[in-house]
Amino acid sequence: MLGVQIYACDTKDCAGENRVGVRGACCRSSAKLSDNKRGRIMKKTIVLSLVISACLFAAKKEITKTGWNFGLLPVIAYNTDLGFEYGVLFNFVNFGDGSSYPNYNQKVYVEASRYTKGSGIYRVYYDSYTLIPGLRFIGDVSYLPDRAYTFYGYNGYESVYNADWEDPDAPSYRTRVFYRYDRDFLRLKADFQGKIRGNTLRWAAGITGRNCKVASVDIDKMNKGQDEEDKLTPQPGLYEKYVDWGLISDAEKDGGFITTVKAGLIYDSRDVISDPGRGIWSEATLIASPRALGSEVDFIKLNLTHRQYITLWPQTLVFAYRLGYQETLSGKTPFYYLPIIEPSEMLASKSEGLGGAQFNRGIMRTRMIGEGMLYGNFEFRLKFWRFTVANQNIYLGTNLFLDAGRVVTPVDVDVSQVTATEDQIAYFHPGAEKMHYSTGLGFKIAMNQNFIVSVDYGVALDEQDGDSGLYILLNYLF
Repeated sequence: MLGVQIYACDTKDCAGENRVGVRGACCRSSAKLSDNKRGRIMKKTIVLSLVISACLFAAKKEITKTGWNFGLLPVIAYNTDLGFEYGVLFNFVNFGDGSSYPNYNQKVYVEASRYTKGSGIYRVYYDSYTLIPGLRFIGDVSYLPDRAYTFYGYNGYESVYNADWEDPDAPSYRTRVFYRYDRDFLRLKADFQGKIRGNTLRWAAGITGRNCKVASVDIDKMNKGQDEEDKLTPQPGLYEKYVDWGLISDAEKDGGFITTVKAGLIYDSRDVISDPGRGIWSEATLIASPRALGSEVDFIKLNLTHRQYITLWPQTLVFAYRLGYQETLSGKTPFYYLPIIEPSEMLASKSEGLGGAQFNRGIMRTRMIGEGMLYGNFEFRLKFWRFTVANQNIYLGTNLFLDAGRVVTPVDVDVSQVTATEDQIAYFHPGAEKMHYSTGLGFKIAMNQNFIVSVDYGVALDEQDGDSGLYILLNYLF
C-alpha cells in the first residue's frame, strides 16, 4: 500500500513558519481563538459527524489474511527552521495461517526520516508472539535527534506561556525558538509479557536504556540558507533561563543516561489488538531507575493506565476511553526525563507528554510536565465505509475526541531564586494549575485492521495551551 504520511505537529511546535509538504501541513494561526470561533469549530465538527453517520455503508465480510503483508509510505515535508524532510517507513505484519486474523503473529516497523538541518526519526520496532514460545517480545531501537525540542517550563499553567515571544510579528518578539532546546535521544528497549491466566491476565517486565544529550539550540545551523530577515539572533530561551536560575541543575542541564527496569500486571480482553471494538486493556507498572544499572539518577515511578472499548453499533461505532496516571514514588526526576510516560507498549516513536500527539491533541507538546500527571482521552470511533482493493481489506473512518490532562504532583520550584520581581510575574503563576482540555476530529484509513493511517486535528480550549494541532500518524491513539 502506497500513500503519503506522517508526522505530528502542534501549531506552536513548528519552530517558526508553517510546515507544508506531502507528509502534511502545520497551519499556524497568528490570531488567538475567540470563544465564537471555538463555537463555530465545535458546531462544524458535530454537523460533519452527523452527516457521515447518515451515509453509512453496510459492512462487508472481510478477507482472511495470511502470511506477511506490508505497507510503505514516503515521508516528505518542509520546515523553515529545520529544513527539508525526507524518508520512508515500512510496516510488515505477519498473520501466520490466518487463524488469529485480524490479530497478528509478528510485526516489524521501520522508519528512517531526517531534516536537512539534523532532526530526524530512525526507528526499528519489532513485536512478536511467536519468537519466544509462550512469551510476547517487544523490541525497539530508536535514535531521535530533535534540533528544536519543546520546553514550556514545569507544572502546566504554573508556568506562564507568552505566545508573542515566539511570534516574529509581535512587538515583544524574542526568538522563534524561545521555548526550545536541542536534544539528541537514543533508546534501546526490550519488553516481555507472559500469561498468568488464559490470554487476558499477563505479567510484564522490561528494561530500557536512554541516552539524552541536551544543549541550547544551534542557531548557526538553523540560519543556514535563511533569508536575512528570517535569521534567528542570539537570544536566551526558557531553557537557558532555567539553567541560570538554578531550576535546571548543573548535573542535569546537559542531559544524562537513564536505565529503567519495569514490572507489572496487564489485563487485556481486547477483541482486536490494533483496532479494538470491545474489551478492556488495563495495566499497573512499577518503573525503577537504579544507579546500579548505570543510571545517573535514582527514582521509582508508578504508571496506571485503563482503557475500555464499547461497541455501540456492531462493526460501525465504538466508544473508547483511556485514563492514565503516572507518579514519582521516590527520588527526583531529572528535567529531561519528566515528559516521558511509561506504558506497557509504545504505539509511536515517542511516548511523551503531556500535550501533543500522544496524549492531548491540540495542546502544545510537553505543555504539562511534573512529577505526577493525570490524563484522559475520550473518543467516538465511526467506520463508515468498508471495501476491498487488491485483495486488501480497507475501511474509512472518523473519530470525535475530547482530551484532558494536568499535573497533580508538581516539580518543586523555588521562585525566590528568580531575583527580579518582573521575571517572577512574567514566567510563573504559582497555584494556577488545573485541568487542560482540547477537542477535535479525526479521519482514518485502515488496511487489514493493522495498518491504520490516522489524521487528527485538535483545538486547545485555553490560549495558554496554544491554538491547535494537526497530527498525521499511524495507529489509533490507544
